Amino acid sequence: MSLKRIVLRDFVIVHALDLEFDNGFTVLTGETGAGKSILIDALQLVTGGRADVNLVREGCTKTEVCAEFDASPKQQAWLEEAGFDANDML
Repeated sequence: MSLKRIVLRDFVIVHALDLEFDNGFTVLTGETGAGKSILIDALQLVTGGRADVNLVREGCTKTEVCAEFDASPKQQAWLEEAGFDANDML
């Protein structure tokens, strides 16, 4: 399973971000304060991490964090057995 896309709205200091990933190796680089850790925090949140009110951008009432992963045939079968509509993306 690999991350294909992450979408943030009003998350910490990010107003809006829609980032797509291609197959292969991806590296996040940047200066201190560029937002690398914010992306990791968002990924932790969508994979079951604890939410905190401090993750909502200052002056906003809510945040949105969405991530899209590709699903292997084994994961698709498991989801179907559990009663979910399964396709090649989670």
